Amino acid sequence: MTIIAFDFGIKKIGIAVGENITKTGKPLNCLNAHCGTPNWNNIKKLLQYWKPEIIVVGLPLNMNGTKQDITKRSEKFAVLLKNKFNILVAMHDERLTTAEARSKFFENKNSKKLKNNIHSLSALIILESWLNQANI
Repeated sequence: MTIIAFDFGIKKIGIAVGENITKTGKPLNCLNAHCGTPNWNNIKKLLQYWKPEIIVVGLPLNMNGTKQDITKRSEKFAVLLKNKFNILVAMHDERLTTAEARSKFFENKNSKKLKNNIHSLSALIILESWLNQANI
């Protein structure tokens, strides 16, 4: 089963794709967003190409589990994905994923591509975390 994960952001939306058998994935190129709004045609093409059965969207929460300002925007993004593309969407706690992605970046200092794709690396961490917790 193919799964796509999004790390929602106001300017960039990270993307990763993976599958449930190996519970691994790979980061894809980020999408640009304008005030949190992506180019929906780009997302449509992405979904048509990969044909995921499930989309996972990172749920940004404070360390104590409370919602942040961006939490509602991420939830709205997830609802729009579900409604526009008629696909199952799951939200997944993304606490510390950006910190983990930055840590991986600093471990691989020579990778400029990784720096430009930090949001997609976060999406990969969200995806693999979800895969390891999901019963699929």
